[in-house]
Amino acid sequence: MSLPSVILAAPAASTSLGQVFASEVLGTAFLIILGAGVVANNILKGNKGLGGGWLMISWGWALGVFAGVIVAAKSGAHLNPAVTLGLLSSGAEEYAPGVAVSFGSTMTYLAAELVGAFLGAVVAWLAYKQHFDAEESQAAKLGVFSTGPQIRSYAWNLVTEVIATFVLVFAILATNAITKSGGEWPGALGPLPVALIVLAIGVSLGGPTGYAINPARDLGPRIAHAILPIKGKGSSDWSYSWVPIVGPIVGGVLAGLASIAVF
Repeated sequence: MSLPSVILAAPAASTSLGQVFASEVLGTAFLIILGAGVVANNILKGNKGLGGGWLMISWGWALGVFAGVIVAAKSGAHLNPAVTLGLLSSGAEEYAPGVAVSFGSTMTYLAAELVGAFLGAVVAWLAYKQHFDAEESQAAKLGVFSTGPQIRSYAWNLVTEVIATFVLVFAILATNAITKSGGEWPGALGPLPVALIVLAIGVSLGGPTGYAINPARDLGPRIAHAILPIKGKGSSDWSYSWVPIVGPIVGGVLAGLASIAVF
């Protein structure tokens, strides 16, 4: 899950790609620590939040986005390749104040988002290590790290991810357009609209697939699941892994292209 805040007030001075990388790694890691953490709390054996339900998970991811956006304000807090590519396809000249759109900056964002997601998943696993050991269900363990459909139909699962990500990225671009036109969004309210958009997607469109809406959010933790020495973990379900990558990318790019006509 996640996404940016080119809506956050940020200094106009040039930001180095090193700063962008560090900012996106930390912000995306915070997002995944809190997002994967709320899932672990909700579904792993012996937790105080066990059985908290879908609303608890949706709120946890939304607040993870809120925290990630604050942490990654320096880079515009993309936290999500779908957002980065949505901005690129919208014709934006900057990814954040002082960060010009270029091949190098694009690759920096994408790499940092994936690294941050991986590291965040590792930290979440460390926090819940004993509960992973106590949990017998392989599906529950994988569910902390990555998304999976309730009804497996690759084509329809892809459609769901495209729609949900389009809603996310288009709403973010709309918020950015309001800010650029002199609206009253930015500053301390910056992360709040994005978090609420993610919450709305979770409770309305999240049921069929678990709403990845972020290629890094799914791929980074799925790699962590495959690598980490998780007791009795089972398969990482790579046969499904392309859906939460391709769907969000398509949805983000479509949102960027649609924004050209609207904003």
